[in-house]
Amino acid sequence: MTSTEVLPRTALLSLTTAAFVTVLTEALPAGVLPGMSAGLGVGESAAGQAVTVYALGTALTAIPLAAATATWSRKRLLLAGVAGFAVANTVTALSADYVLTMAARFVAGVAAGVVWALLAGYARRLAPAHLQGKAIAIVMTGIPLALSLGIPAGTFLGGLLGWRSAFGVMSAIAVVLLAWITTAVPDQPGQARGRVPVLRTLAVPGVVPVLVVTLVFVLAHTVLYTYVATFLAHAGMGDAVDVVLLVFGVASMAGIWVVGAWIDRALRPLMILSTILVAVAAALLAAFSGSHVLVYAAVTLWGLGWGGVPTLLQTAAGNAGGEAADNAQAMLVTLWNAAMAAGGVAGGVLLDAAGPMSFPWTLLLLLLPVLAVVAGARRHGFR
Repeated sequence: MTSTEVLPRTALLSLTTAAFVTVLTEALPAGVLPGMSAGLGVGESAAGQAVTVYALGTALTAIPLAAATATWSRKRLLLAGVAGFAVANTVTALSADYVLTMAARFVAGVAAGVVWALLAGYARRLAPAHLQGKAIAIVMTGIPLALSLGIPAGTFLGGLLGWRSAFGVMSAIAVVLLAWITTAVPDQPGQARGRVPVLRTLAVPGVVPVLVVTLVFVLAHTVLYTYVATFLAHAGMGDAVDVVLLVFGVASMAGIWVVGAWIDRALRPLMILSTILVAVAAALLAAFSGSHVLVYAAVTLWGLGWGGVPTLLQTAAGNAGGEAADNAQAMLVTLWNAAMAAGGVAGGVLLDAAGPMSFPWTLLLLLLPVLAVVAGARRHGFR
C-alpha cells in the first residue's frame, strides 16, 4: 500500500487533540463554576459568562480572521491558534481580576474561531481523496472525548487542586500540542490571491443549504442539551445527570465511528439518518419522560445521531465550498457558535414560558425543516 492510500494518523491525532483542547477550553468553566466564582469574587451567573464571552469571541471573529489570513500557510495559522489557547488559559489560571479573566476568555474564543475554521480543511488536505471524510471523523472525535472525558476529569481536578489548576493543565496540554504539530503535521499552503471572497462564497451552489442546516440543527440540539439537567430533574432523574451524559458521550463516539466508516460513500444517507435518530429521540423524551428506561434509550439514540453531525456538516461544507472551502468552514463555525448562544437564550425563554417539557418538543419541531433542506439539497450541499 502506497503512502497516498493511507491516513497520516499521527498528524490527524494532533488535530484531534486540537479539537479536544478547543471544546474543553470552552466548556471547562461549567465544571468548575463554584470555585471560579469564589476565586474571582463574583456570583456564579457572572462567572458563567466565561462561556458566553468565549462563544462571542468565536462568532465575531471567525469570518474576518478567515479573510485576513486566507493567504497564510495553514500550519502557521494553526500554531497561532493553539498558542492563543496556551496564553489565554495561562492568564485565566493566574488572574484574580474578573475583567482580565473575561478578556482572556474572549481571546480563547478568537483562537477557537481560527482553529475550528482550519481543522476540517486541514484534515481533508492531509488525506487521499477517498478517505477525506474518514480523516475529518478522526479529528472530530476530539469533541465527544472532551465532553465525556475531559470535562469530568477537569471538574475532578478542579475540586481536588482548585479551579486554577484545571486551566493550568490546559495550558500545558496546549504547549505540548504546539511541539506535536510542529514536528508531525505537514504544512499546507493558504489560498492563492484572487480566490473567492468570503461573502461571495454564499453564491457557491450547496453552501447555503449546509449553513442553514448547521444553524437550525445546532440551535435545536443546544436548546435541550444546555438544560438537560433541568429536564432530567423534571423527569425524576436529577441524580442521574452524570450517568445520562456518559451514555450520551459513549453513544456519540459510536456515532462518529459509524460516520467515519461510511461518510466517503454515503454522506447524504448518513445526514438523513442522523436527523431521524435525533428526531426519534426527541419524540421519546417528549412522550415518555416518565420512563427511565425509555429516557436512556432516547439519550442513546440522541448521541448516536448527534455524534457524527459535526463531521457530516464540516465535510458537506468542504465539498460544497470547493475552492472556497476554507471560507465555508469559517461561516459554518460562526453560525455554529451563534446557534449555541441562541440555543441557550431560547432555552431559558422556553423554560420560563412553558417549562422543561417544551425542550424535546422544540427539538423535534426544529428538525422538520432540517430534514426538508437535507432532502432537497440532493444535487448540491448533501450529495
